Amino acid sequence: MENNFATRLISARKMAGLSLQSLSDRLGNVVTKQSLNKYEQGKMKPDSDLVIALSNILNVPVNYFYTEPSVEIQFQNIDFRKYSSKLSGAEEESIQEKAKEAFERYFELENLLNMSEETASFSFSKPILSTNDAEDAANALRKEWDLGYDPIPDVVEMLEDKGYKVVEIETASSFDGFKANVGKNKVIVLRRTNEEDDIVRKRFTALHELAHHVLIFPVYMPQKEEEKLCHAFASALIYPAEMARKELQKERFHFYEKELMIIKERWGISFSAIFSRALQLDIINAGVYKRFNIGYRSRKYHLPNIEPGRFRSKEKPIRMERLVYIGLGNEMLSINEAAYFAGISSWKLRSQLDLMV
Repeated sequence: MENNFATRLISARKMAGLSLQSLSDRLGNVVTKQSLNKYEQGKMKPDSDLVIALSNILNVPVNYFYTEPSVEIQFQNIDFRKYSSKLSGAEEESIQEKAKEAFERYFELENLLNMSEETASFSFSKPILSTNDAEDAANALRKEWDLGYDPIPDVVEMLEDKGYKVVEIETASSFDGFKANVGKNKVIVLRRTNEEDDIVRKRFTALHELAHHVLIFPVYMPQKEEEKLCHAFASALIYPAEMARKELQKERFHFYEKELMIIKERWGISFSAIFSRALQLDIINAGVYKRFNIGYRSRKYHLPNIEPGRFRSKEKPIRMERLVYIGLGNEMLSINEAAYFAGISSWKLRSQLDLMV
């Protein structure tokens, strides 16, 4: 139990993005960095008052330190969306620890209910070398997954339906997402958004991470080029070429904001992604694309939630929450156990329960 406490303390500290010295400072230096290090090595055991103080500062329940997960998460082939290069080492470590904690609960719950799912297969016939290859791969996936040429109503829901494990975590706005493998499972981690947030970037990120999962790139390809091709795949999957050419049309002089809003609200794609797509499909030339970007930034539309228009979709993973209610419904979980798996307090879960039958 003491060794488990040490492991959980390390995890909680990393999730909070704190060094040993920073944690000591937050505790008012009543506990030294050296003492905290001994707690994390299992050489010393804190008293109950200190455990409560650690719980408050690290934003985890007291029982977190004494819970031993039945599933150990090891990420393989982890890949952050490169916008996240702005993350510090501590922030990246915090994100991975938060994701591990979420997947510990996810896979433990799946095992308990015996409701694991296989990930839908998709393999393109050749390595991706160009934007044309990325376009072909997106078309092949739409066909294989029976998506047709209509807008994807909810990207995250689609991925969950195909067996991908998706979680979202509270973290810095500079983080978009990452993909990884956990054993045979393909997982995607996204930043948690609020109801007022514009979720088109989240949709794009989820499909960008899908690209890293399903596409094969030459080992010699520079990372920057691979990211560019994952962008091209995500754009093609969101906004199929046939529909983009039909709606945007070629050889025109002007584009209007209202028109872009109509496209955004139908397809769930940002203004900047629309113009990148138009350039990719030779609907516009580099000069038009440059003028668009100048006007886009002058209006400050590149800043979060400033661009007009909203796509009406939740884009939130719900499978784990559904598993919690299945566990409650068949009486395999108590309220306290269900709250643990849901990652919320028991009183909050009770407030959400309204028994129908």
